[in-house]
Amino acid sequence: MCGIALVLSGDCLVVAPSTAAAAEAAASGTPFSDEGKGVSVGELKEALRRRGPDSLGCHRFHLCADGTIVGATDGVDCDGGDKVGGGVGATELCFIGATLQLRGAEPVSQPLVAQSGSVLVYNGEIYGGINIANDQNDTQSLLSSLESCCCCDLHVADRDEAYPCRESVGKSVPRILSTIKGPWALIYWQADSKTLWFGRDAFGRRSLLVHWPTPDDSRFILSSVSPPSFSRNNSATKVSGLEAGADPDFSDHTKVCYWEELPCGIYSIHLKDLDNNAACTKEGCVVRKHDWTDSSLHTLIRWERKSTVPTVDGLISAMGSVDKGNHHLSSCFRNSREAEDSTSNGFEKRDLPSDICLSPAHRVLIALRESVMLRTNVNILYQGDLNKLEEAELAPIAILFSGGLDSMILPALLDQCLDSKWTIDLLNVSFDGQLAPDRVSSLAGLKELQRISPLRRWRLVEIDSNLANLKEESEHVMSLIYPSNTYMDLNIGVALWLAASGDGWVNGQDGDRYKHKSTSRVLLVGSGADEQCAGYGRHRTKYRVGGWVSLDEEMRLDVQRIWKRNMGRDDRCISDHGKEARFPFLDESVIRTLLEIPLWDIAKLDEPVGKGDKKILREVAKLLGLQEAAFLPKRAIQFGSRIARESNRKNFGSNRAANLASAGSVEVHKRNH
Repeated sequence: MCGIALVLSGDCLVVAPSTAAAAEAAASGTPFSDEGKGVSVGELKEALRRRGPDSLGCHRFHLCADGTIVGATDGVDCDGGDKVGGGVGATELCFIGATLQLRGAEPVSQPLVAQSGSVLVYNGEIYGGINIANDQNDTQSLLSSLESCCCCDLHVADRDEAYPCRESVGKSVPRILSTIKGPWALIYWQADSKTLWFGRDAFGRRSLLVHWPTPDDSRFILSSVSPPSFSRNNSATKVSGLEAGADPDFSDHTKVCYWEELPCGIYSIHLKDLDNNAACTKEGCVVRKHDWTDSSLHTLIRWERKSTVPTVDGLISAMGSVDKGNHHLSSCFRNSREAEDSTSNGFEKRDLPSDICLSPAHRVLIALRESVMLRTNVNILYQGDLNKLEEAELAPIAILFSGGLDSMILPALLDQCLDSKWTIDLLNVSFDGQLAPDRVSSLAGLKELQRISPLRRWRLVEIDSNLANLKEESEHVMSLIYPSNTYMDLNIGVALWLAASGDGWVNGQDGDRYKHKSTSRVLLVGSGADEQCAGYGRHRTKYRVGGWVSLDEEMRLDVQRIWKRNMGRDDRCISDHGKEARFPFLDESVIRTLLEIPLWDIAKLDEPVGKGDKKILREVAKLLGLQEAAFLPKRAIQFGSRIARESNRKNFGSNRAANLASAGSVEVHKRNH
């Protein structure tokens, strides 16, 4: 996990001030300035440092009107204030990168600067699309690939259409980024073309916020997270800065917060046309959105299922194959566990079952297991750090653990992918001690995991809290969830933030309860399971009212808006502790596998809660030996931890009053004011 940011400022960013502001500036004789409510570079650094505690770097330079680069500086303290230098017409670009080092044989600090002068700050993991050896660093490998890209004007200016230069010169930046399998957000300065590229993956699994130029702050800013001082009271600002052509993600915006979630996609700002006589005004300096070039990725983004409405023949065939398929699945899965091959990086690599086991549940099991394996490789560099710890502390991977269906599947799969010498930490948060539903289910889940894998050292970390004692912490979490700002967002954010801290209590084998803080830097999270497998109550309502088609439409809507509703917020809350959240259910291959399976095999909402919802995952749980977890009902973290109940009592007086006020959608700052 890394924290990345860019501050772009200078004469090229001409902002048309409001009429009142212009009149006031004219009357005072003072030119309009961007020295208003702007966030400082220092504030960005402090916020990003929490995400990437291993190193913090900065690279600043000025692009003059004639296209030359001057005044390049590197280092943690390359602040130089927030003024633009470099002469008349100069544009300043300031890149910031904070790193949580998890991959590669040697530590790597960001920003990375190539010999060409190109600059990259990257936050993500590459699990496919670009070849990366086990001892290589993702960011270095990506920079190498980007440096081989064509930088001609045609590739920069348009939407990556087929140009003759591609075959002779190289791929385009959008084509490289479209091939990446895994979560990412990046900012890349392509020096040869004088183009700034930025964006985030198609499902928004890594946070990236954007500040569009306004009369109060005419800079263009990107950041993984908002500094605390700018998380509130910065809304309702009129947009009058960079335009984005006809792209629907940016059109028709009149008022926005200081920060917005950057919509998923690949964007560019082309600055090559600057000269001594013309600044890059808002008419000439536009943000362009580029198409994804990978056709298979388009299929996932559209989220089109092959079979939605069941036929009579299909249902009869499915019903007749359930028992037979489950028998084959269980036996094949048991056989696959017998063939183990321990590798040097800490994995236990097992043969996949034969082609005879191809029921829907087994296909999902294979995809999920591969996803967990890719995300839990104990890299050479990180493994060296772990070996310095006491044996009791050896827990490189933790799981945000409620004891529910999704969070039981993840540790069962992790147990098969991670060397048996490592402990697995299960992080559970409660606002009602041992009485919270998630605490009760986590204790039961621990026993079931111990039953299916008795040789593994499982460590349930019980993180207890009281909302009344979390005033400062809640204010800090408000800055992390921003621009989200409802009570539901805050409740979820606080619960995730506390759970990710790993700071709690463990019940020892001798019955003693001792304090423990998890050292795991990688956290597996079950995000995406409910959206893809019909786990929400509203899915059942949609199905009851409109049948299979209505259910499919609601699930598609959930997946396509997960970047805005969930992923950025959750990424910021978890990574604030210098931890990296990884989401196995949102792996591209898992999403593709689930879309290839008929909807009636994914869910059967005519059946009771705890049986028909997420039907496919319940079958996966049974294959893993999780007989009790296979029947657990869905319970959101804010309810399972009971933070929602405590929040309702504190802010609305009672649960009843909160329900009448639709408390989950109430904005925190509006009620406080």
